Amino acid sequence: MAIAEDAFRLLGGKGDFFFSISYSNRFSHYNANVKKIGSNIAFSLSRKWRGVSRDIVIGLLQELLIKILKMPHRRTINIDLYNNFIRSLHRTSERVDSEPLLFDSFSRVNEKYFESLIEAPNLVWGRPSRRKLASYDYHTDTVTVSTLFKKAPLHIVDYLVYHELLHKKLKFKNSKGRSIHHSRQFRKMERAFENSAGIEKEISSFLRGKSGFLSRLF
Repeated sequence: MAIAEDAFRLLGGKGDFFFSISYSNRFSHYNANVKKIGSNIAFSLSRKWRGVSRDIVIGLLQELLIKILKMPHRRTINIDLYNNFIRSLHRTSERVDSEPLLFDSFSRVNEKYFESLIEAPNLVWGRPSRRKLASYDYHTDTVTVSTLFKKAPLHIVDYLVYHELLHKKLKFKNSKGRSIHHSRQFRKMERAFENSAGIEKEISSFLRGKSGFLSRLF
């Protein structure tokens, strides 16, 4: 594929590789992966990437090439375009009917901590996961909270939603090939939530009551 070859060349890549690109509905919006077998490098992209600017797609392929080939990270114009594209996807994301309890939580948190300036994301319940308690998807502008918390105290739900809204507000930074989602600024703002340290302990106790063990916020 010429676009993959161009992505490789613009990175200053060396070596002879055979590239292929396929598009699939298996991925969620704007996701992708890459596999390498010998000298064959196969990219699999969400169908959402069809029709996206060639320069942006080159940036996506470059990010994948750097990871699969363990190349020294280079900041290219295309990679910058790709990251800016991901950061702005929330503006055009499809809207779904948000879960009422989560939307009420969003409204409380937005008014108290963000002066009601955050545009409502999609807010949905996920799996009853004890490891991934909540997450924010930049691709679909969606906050997902584990269903374990459907009957949790409201201030715990608010804290989980607040954490994910920080991701929506602050996005992420790129440094030496790494995407940094929990920056110093993020951690500082996270601690601004009323009694955040106490709520963290409450969450641990809540999960122990449900046989929880390791947990993460994304």
